[in-house]
Amino acid sequence: MGVSFSNLTDAACVVHQFKINGYSATKSMARTDSLPSKRLAVGGYEWEVHYTPSLVVDGGYWIAFRLVLLSAPRRNDVKAAFRCRLLYTSSNSLQQRGACVRDAIGNVEGQISHAFKRAKESSGWIPLRKRNDVEAAGVIENDSFTAECTITVVTELPPEPDTAKTNVVRPPMPPLSGLHSLHHDLGELLSKATGSDVVLVVSGETFAAHKAILASRSPVFMAQFFGPMKETRSERVEIMDMEAAVFGAMLRFMYTDMVQELERQEDGAIIAQHLLAAADRYGLDRLKSMCEDKLCDGTRVETAATTLALAEQHCCPKLKARCVEFIAANLDDVMATEGYKHLMTSSPLVLNDLLRAVRGRKN
Repeated sequence: MGVSFSNLTDAACVVHQFKINGYSATKSMARTDSLPSKRLAVGGYEWEVHYTPSLVVDGGYWIAFRLVLLSAPRRNDVKAAFRCRLLYTSSNSLQQRGACVRDAIGNVEGQISHAFKRAKESSGWIPLRKRNDVEAAGVIENDSFTAECTITVVTELPPEPDTAKTNVVRPPMPPLSGLHSLHHDLGELLSKATGSDVVLVVSGETFAAHKAILASRSPVFMAQFFGPMKETRSERVEIMDMEAAVFGAMLRFMYTDMVQELERQEDGAIIAQHLLAAADRYGLDRLKSMCEDKLCDGTRVETAATTLALAEQHCCPKLKARCVEFIAANLDDVMATEGYKHLMTSSPLVLNDLLRAVRGRKN
């Protein structure tokens, strides 16, 4: 009997090394800022790699990288994998104690896979290591270090089956009565805390959860629980700078893929604002997109400026465009809100976008 072979998919792969010079100066970046690389062409699309030394994870600053698709997808999505690792310097002093450095900070690398559905979409951050640990280990020399990033893009998907030429008889589906969906069963697992192996403490409230599920949904939790971190063995983790209600909603989404709080009429938009920031912090792009859609649909005079500041801080181009359009059409009313004063203080550069939008409406 012969064996035949064929490719189910093709993939393009590019490995690029980035040298971060002036590392100490980059530490002054705000937690919402990042530095983009030059454009990289991979798999027929253009990409950027973004760097920050100020990703906040449970109160500590981390060196982190993320992948951003610049081009618009030509199909439903563009599937890509992004891998980053810190490279040890080749200087003699560090070569001689390279093993000691590795023992001190562990295997400093991370990986994330993502299906990009639109231009300017991000893969989410890959937190590599606390910057204090990297500095203490001596990896940074002459105020610089090097990171190696690998971008792999699926360039060919399997063809659609020709149903006209196939004669496959599928067995009938069993009746749905008595069966539960996966999100229902995982929601029950969360609510009953069956087999939980970690307790998350948020603003004094505790949430029992499962490390494997959290890590499978979030690259940040993946780094915390299965990367070179103390939380790998910890059964209790404190989450800083987040309200318990917001974390609870995010946690239920991670188990069920649903957010009932977004459907509430009275405070759905406010919950969406907080959840969008939380989703960006933990690399939950689907939740971030859901919050973005909710805020786009619920733009009002009272919240437009605050939402625009949020969109600017968390890289939400769709939401930013919607807010700019709305504010340009209701400029006098929005300028009278407290949110507009905050916007001018926190994100003064958006004034250029607003002026262009206002001028466009007049023309």
